[in-house]
Amino acid sequence: MRVWHWDGFFDYLTNAYLFEGALISLGLTVVALVMGLAGGIVVALLRLSGGRFGRGFALAYCWFFRGTPLLVQLLMIYTALPLFGIRLSVIEATLLGLSLNEAAYLSETVRAGILAVPRGQGEAATALGLHSVQRFRLVVWPQALRIIIPPLGNSVNGLLKTTSIASVISMDELLRRTQILVQEKFLVLELFTVAALYYLLMTTVWDMVQRRLEARFGRGYAGESADRR
Repeated sequence: MRVWHWDGFFDYLTNAYLFEGALISLGLTVVALVMGLAGGIVVALLRLSGGRFGRGFALAYCWFFRGTPLLVQLLMIYTALPLFGIRLSVIEATLLGLSLNEAAYLSETVRAGILAVPRGQGEAATALGLHSVQRFRLVVWPQALRIIIPPLGNSVNGLLKTTSIASVISMDELLRRTQILVQEKFLVLELFTVAALYYLLMTTVWDMVQRRLEARFGRGYAGESADRR
């Protein structure tokens, strides 16, 4: 009995069906990241606000979504919401679940970046007559972003692989398509190896992009770090 079939491996390595699945996984990552980052900024600002209700909501939100598995969250969104008359398609449920979960984690990253900006920067902006929105957009956020990018890049890497969990609710992404082909062709090891290589390729490309982003946004601070040493 042959354990490995090279012909099957090379055939599916360039298979259009799996390639489209990889693109779907990539698309889910991009959309969920954008929505999750937007939500994370809102939750982080609520945590930092002076309002008791806002802080309480943000704490409860992070407590729930960071404390329960994403798999459970996806199943709740896809199977429980219809009981209350809210019916979502597979892709809508997937994006909602990924975005809500990612927002909870990114909110801590964003909050840490904002808190790392010296308070004097905001006070100086206020003294120049900038209101709160201008102060955040023009002074605080650009400096916080430089601190946020490294952990944000790691979140992207993790999110790309996490999209595979959506296969449990029949999301037609890379892992789901791999499982379908395994059931049809019985090339278990070969097909899952191909899927692993696709994920490895995407995360490797992102690592290269992340290093360029860190270098770009860190430009102008290298000398400052050297002076501090």
